[in-house]
Amino acid sequence: MRTRPLKVALLGCGVVGSEVARIMTTHADDLAARIGAPVELAGVAVRRPSRVRAGIDPALVTTDATALVKRGDIDVVVEVIGGIEPARALITTAFEHGASVVSANKALLAQDGAALHAAANQACKDLYYEAAVAGAIPLIRPLRESLAGDKINRVMGIVNGTTNFILDKMDTTGAGYQEALDEATALGYAEADPTADVEGFDAAAKAAILAGIAFHSRVRLDDVYREGMTEVTAADFASAKNMGCTIKLLAICERAADGGSVTARVHPAMIPLTHPLASVRGAYNAVFVESDAAGQLMFYGPGAGGAPTASAVLGDLVAVCRNRLAGATGPGESAYAALPVSPMGEVVTRYHISLDVADKPGVLAQVATVFAEHGVSIDTVRQQGKDGEASLVVVTHRASDASLTGTVEALRNLDTVRGVASIMRVEGE
Repeated sequence: MRTRPLKVALLGCGVVGSEVARIMTTHADDLAARIGAPVELAGVAVRRPSRVRAGIDPALVTTDATALVKRGDIDVVVEVIGGIEPARALITTAFEHGASVVSANKALLAQDGAALHAAANQACKDLYYEAAVAGAIPLIRPLRESLAGDKINRVMGIVNGTTNFILDKMDTTGAGYQEALDEATALGYAEADPTADVEGFDAAAKAAILAGIAFHSRVRLDDVYREGMTEVTAADFASAKNMGCTIKLLAICERAADGGSVTARVHPAMIPLTHPLASVRGAYNAVFVESDAAGQLMFYGPGAGGAPTASAVLGDLVAVCRNRLAGATGPGESAYAALPVSPMGEVVTRYHISLDVADKPGVLAQVATVFAEHGVSIDTVRQQGKDGEASLVVVTHRASDASLTGTVEALRNLDTVRGVASIMRVEGE
């Protein structure tokens, strides 16, 4: 074993960073044995140096992150500060000064992953980011290494624990959205401002990363269709149960049937109770992968939290340190396929549409005619009426998003249709 330690700079010492530092200290001997050399925490960059950080030598703490990554003796920079800047500048500076990088920064990787990979490649350094998607769940490495010889056709999953907790509460207790959100906030699952989670921004960034790796193509955050879950109601769950389904906020990345393009999207969807993702409860994450040779695989576990995310960070740290000792680098960006990202209008799936209509003869015929005129085939119809008003639920066969949009616009123009109560995609069949 080499006795000279590999030096690690830690950028950020919040919930995740403090756990990274703790594990590096408490598991130092094991990490050294696994790597082949000891690892030393050489510096910790923070914004508020006066804050007490248990187990961390105050002499290691600095507010000058740029000076830390420029030192020249740093082997690996661990970035867990998040956001776009200064993280982007710090990572590129680290490469320029001879360090490899381990990051948990999903937003930055989804926006500028190609540029960061190019910087790492130019410097002959590693860029690893297992912790950027699904917390402790090993997912990035299986996709870009274990399944590198296979053809991945679809990646579909629950990649945000906050939203899954909320939807699970609505499903199992009958709570409304706000009530479930309040409970998630009280338990610490939701931030004071939950927008990034409930509006799908967090999941969309993860979908961009997953799609890029799975399909060997560059997929940016702007390429991902995003729809939040704030409009999901108890009535939607009642309709889902009538179909033998539940509702999840899903990140879906899939290859087109002809193989010529890909799509990436995030939105609420009904999935059958028989699908493995339907049983994912609480704040847990799970990702379902479909490939030609391996078939169907599912990755499941805690998707957030200090210790689980730190576990993924430390896994990357071990891999990068091993590469460092061997004088090699691990897999970088694979974008050779360069498949275009199709717009949401071309996505084909099933739909569940709930309409408020007049309770009188001929309404169903009018609605069916509109669907037929737009080339959307109906699978099932359920109608309930009382006192001159009725609820009409239509479940379609597979149709494109564009054709369904045209259908709904035409339905709104019917005198007998009082309104469109809800529209939800049906996935996982």
